[in-house]
Amino acid sequence: MRTEIQSAAEPYLIQQDYAAYTKEQHGIWAELVERVYPELEKHAAWEYLEGFEIIGLQRDCLPHLGSISVRLEPRTGWNSTPVSGFLPAPAFFEMLAARRFPTTTWLRNRGSLDYTPEPDIFHDVFGHVPMHAHKVFAEFLEHYGRVCAAISNEAVLEKLGRLFWYTVEFGVIRQGGEVKVYGSGLISSHGECRNVISGRCAIRDFSLDEVLQTSVKVDELHKLLFAVDSFEQIYDAMREAERRAIRGSL
Repeated sequence: MRTEIQSAAEPYLIQQDYAAYTKEQHGIWAELVERVYPELEKHAAWEYLEGFEIIGLQRDCLPHLGSISVRLEPRTGWNSTPVSGFLPAPAFFEMLAARRFPTTTWLRNRGSLDYTPEPDIFHDVFGHVPMHAHKVFAEFLEHYGRVCAAISNEAVLEKLGRLFWYTVEFGVIRQGGEVKVYGSGLISSHGECRNVISGRCAIRDFSLDEVLQTSVKVDELHKLLFAVDSFEQIYDAMREAERRAIRGSL
């Protein structure tokens, strides 16, 4: 069950001013979608493609977060909540634990179609939110937030951050004898997605031990990612990571 937002996240909550988006911005959204969606239809996880339809994403106009949440909440309890920008870790974890995904409302400009240093609404909604319609993934994400919200040890949080990075952000899954993408960093980045589907990135079977030992690099295309066989696998990995954190052996 979703819990309430507490003090850490409250200062960052805003309203989405949908009427303020310009025709140019809706055009940029449409261009971003057109660049990646034809490949995603072939190479994205089935659950992502199903979620895209469930939440009612449009290819030619920016998403209205309230409308998305109306479709999403009855299914998994998740809500796309507009925030002012990048959140500090306590606020981020608090929102995940409450099943409220912190969603930025700004959109990159035409000169930054390939990359933005901070997540925008294309990354947050197009990349992340369709997976929130999948019940096991939704449980995993809430559980991750609850566990991390209770931890103050930075070294432990850094290890758990690697689990988040190689699943939520850059996760891949084996389906129908192929490697499919589901992580938001792959879904929303044409370059990262092509890097995987063209075979330039090594894919190993998911191993919690190896994931926790693999450092994150944000300034280059990935050379190694980890494929799960099901989303139950990442939920089980999260619970094992929690047990290790409790024992002090993470």
